[in-house]
Amino acid sequence: MKLINFGSVNVDHVYQLNHLVRKGETIASTDYRKNEGGKGFNQAVALAKAGQKVYFAGAIGADGLFLKESLNGYGVDTMYLEVFDIPTGHAIIQVDEDGSNSIILYGGANRRITEEMVERVLNQFAGGDVVLLQNEICGGHIILREAARRGLRIVLNPSPITPELLTWPLEYVEWFILNEVEAEDMTGEKEPERMLDVILRKYPRSHVVLTLGEQGAICAYESCRVHQPAVPARAVDSTAAGDTFTGYFLHSILNGDSVETALTVAVRAAAITVSRPGAAASIPVMEEVRHAFVHKN
Repeated sequence: MKLINFGSVNVDHVYQLNHLVRKGETIASTDYRKNEGGKGFNQAVALAKAGQKVYFAGAIGADGLFLKESLNGYGVDTMYLEVFDIPTGHAIIQVDEDGSNSIILYGGANRRITEEMVERVLNQFAGGDVVLLQNEICGGHIILREAARRGLRIVLNPSPITPELLTWPLEYVEWFILNEVEAEDMTGEKEPERMLDVILRKYPRSHVVLTLGEQGAICAYESCRVHQPAVPARAVDSTAAGDTFTGYFLHSILNGDSVETALTVAVRAAAITVSRPGAAASIPVMEEVRHAFVHKN
């Protein structure tokens, strides 16, 4: 079984602020960092740090070649990461004193994914292989369709939610991994259990993992509900917490662990991530997670 992460690569411009900027307000930043980023990038790093062999497909500009080198350094196979004659995508990230964030995205090369590229990449994979997808690149509906046609297992982190995403052939998704905001946008519901009910009624063959921040996470499938409490953590920067959770949860499931174990490992890894500044660099390796919580798979 092989895993391909078809996702975004960004340059993150991170500004530390006393509070998130309000409409019409100008405030001074207390710190600035330039980081590797993108949900696809971060999730690939989380998977690799968890111990998963992961291939990465996506697009960058020549200004983003350092991101390819970084992925390679983390152990991610970038043979399907293409270089286009367009700037690399980037994000402007505000982080306040409580570790909360606000993010503006510029798609750049992430928005140049073509159907021909999708077919060329997915032709290298076969039934039973896994594709992980987010919504920071274009062509998501094509990737879903072509992955399903080849018998690949599909994992979707529907972030950010857009009206277009809701028209994708989501019935092919085996695992949805999403947070409360995304689930509310998908369902119109505000209560977690009702969110899960609506998604499973619409996609009864899917598994749904709903992350709830300080309330932990829930995994729902068929008539089952598995609840996992959060791990207390001093929040410094929550930027890559969701991506860490996704990578660790998926690695654990693909490793044959139970849903209960996968949830436990994922929330513990995410708790370490939020206690550190930065995105990919803040993601722990599996040994850290095991050591910090005296946890063994």
